[in-house]
Amino acid sequence: MLRRWSTSRTGNIRCPQVIPECLDGHGLPCDGRLRLLSFNIQVGISTERYHHYLTRSWQHLLPHAGRSGNLQRIGELLGDYDLVALQEADGGSLRSGYVNQVEHLAQLGAFPYWYQQLNRNLGRFAQHSNGVLSRLEPRVLEDHPLPGPAGRGAILLRFGEGENALVVVVMHLALGGRTRTRQLAYIRELISGYRHQVLMGDMNTHARDLLEHSPLRDLGLLAPQVNATFPSWRPQRCLDHILLSPSLTLERVDVLPQPISDHLPVAVEIRLPDALNGDAFPVRMDVAE
Repeated sequence: MLRRWSTSRTGNIRCPQVIPECLDGHGLPCDGRLRLLSFNIQVGISTERYHHYLTRSWQHLLPHAGRSGNLQRIGELLGDYDLVALQEADGGSLRSGYVNQVEHLAQLGAFPYWYQQLNRNLGRFAQHSNGVLSRLEPRVLEDHPLPGPAGRGAILLRFGEGENALVVVVMHLALGGRTRTRQLAYIRELISGYRHQVLMGDMNTHARDLLEHSPLRDLGLLAPQVNATFPSWRPQRCLDHILLSPSLTLERVDVLPQPISDHLPVAVEIRLPDALNGDAFPVRMDVAE
């Protein structure tokens, strides 16, 4: 049973979906590292030029043959990661062939735990969603609609208990600066009681704006990824981030050269403090040192 750590904001408490056949061997690798990936998958559409936003716009409404192959390519990326944040996934509608893309990618990547956050429900035409895939079972999962016009949300996951808990927030923020500031203020309040923090997702702005000019500016967060992520065919803007509290040790950061979507995926590998191991993150004993 999930237990909730107190916060001044209350989301809807959820349980992750479970794929039983993927439960064997789950847990934190015994090297103490946690591998994170954030990816805006653009509902499986391959956008390779600006004019494709027009010529392939119909794929946002109708199914197309290439979507399955694109999802297969995305699924092949996921096997090396422990926690994946997805943005612009479809929860199962006409355009995706009624395939829940979050669940499908969880199956392709053999993740035992997954959760789909439905942010904009257009019935059978579109199910705009964020998603989380995890090899680790969260103690708490909260679903938070974000301030501003409907359609943006954040997913909060907590691993462990008390002052040594790790909080992870997955988000897709608004395009507009004023609305984005309201959303970041909300998220800032969500994570205020935690020492170990990870924020990941498509934040639609640059790291400097997030760390120096937003409600996050007093947290001391690190933005290790500096390479641009958008557009994927000629990256010029760094919009996708995995932000870390200074209590977490960065081991590696990459922007993966995989132009499957119109965004490139961001990957980070961190080493967790000793206090976060044990009950918070069961160890995979089948992983060699």
